[in-house]
This record gives sequence, C-alpha cells and structure tokens, in this order.
Amino acid sequence: MKPFKRRRRGGLVATFEPGEAQVLASLAGQVVELLRDRNGESQSEADPLAGQLGLGGPSLPPEDPVLQRLLPDAYRDDAEDSAEFRRFTERSLTSAKVANAEAILAALVAAGLDDVDDEETLEVELDAEAAQSWLRSLTDIRLSLAVRLGIEDDDDAMLLARSEDEAVVAMTELYDWLGYVQETLVTSLP
Repeated sequence: MKPFKRRRRGGLVATFEPGEAQVLASLAGQVVELLRDRNGESQSEADPLAGQLGLGGPSLPPEDPVLQRLLPDAYRDDAEDSAEFRRFTERSLTSAKVANAEAILAALVAAGLDDVDDEETLEVELDAEAAQSWLRSLTDIRLSLAVRLGIEDDDDAMLLARSEDEAVVAMTELYDWLGYVQETLVTSLP
C-alpha cells in the first residue's frame, strides 16, 4: 500500500495492491453482514411512531462479543435505562455503521476492485465525507479483530505477534496494517 496523501486539487488518495484491497473489502463486508444480522426484523410488535422514525430496535444487548463492543450499553450500571436507550438508538447506529463499511466497499469498487488483475494496483480516492466514513469503519473493523484476538492493550498485540500460531500472527499483522491504513488517512486529512 502506498499511504494516503492529500491531492492539490482536493481529496485524498492511496494505492492498494489487489490482495490488500480484497482483504479490506472482505473485512468491511463481514462487518456489514454482522450488523445487518443484528438489525434484522423485530420479533415484537413495533411502535408505529417509532417505526416511522426508524426507531424500535432490540432492547437486549447482543450476545456476540464483537457486537457488544461495536454496540455497547449506554448505561453500564442500569440495565433498564440501557435497554430503553438501545431500543431507540441501535437501529440507526447499526445503519450508520453499515453505511460507513459500504463506503469502503464503494470506493474499492470505484477504484476497479471487480476488474483488477494481480499485476495492477487500485488507486482509491476519497472526498472529505468518504474519508470520515473510512475512518469510522476502519475503527469498527479493528475493534472487531481486537475482540476476536483478545487484544485489550498494546501489550496484548505484542504478545500475539510472537505467537506460535501462524494464523494468530497473520491476524495480528492484519490488525497492525489496518492501524497503519487508518494512521495514514488521519495524517493526510486537512
């Protein structure tokens, strides 16, 4: 990957190798799928006004640890208030997170992801709005990986990088690489 840089005419640009772009698209797609599964049809009768306003999501916290991290309780010490808050905000929060991940997918497709061969690179160009979506979604993707790997601080990541398990090492390297992508994007913002 060639890091994000600001263009004189505006926008931000980075160049990805095909494999990098495919991995990033896969991870963004997994976040979309996970959140859409959570944001499925309600099992109870919806409040008509809440339905018109796009409210009325689940009131119980998710069971999946990744979703618990992406959609945390608003009030850790008050389950009832947290459930009420979740019921009125989770659907819009998951929709926003899905839209952010879809912005990554759209930018990669616009750069030629669907038509690229192994010899070509993909030049991704982002405007200010897309850059913010990328930053939010990269955070969600990294949080998801951190939960799956058990990373809670920098020491955990360093220990995992020295693991005997090649798959764990590869996922830790991916976690670090996503941090690099995010860092280059942040430093290139105006």
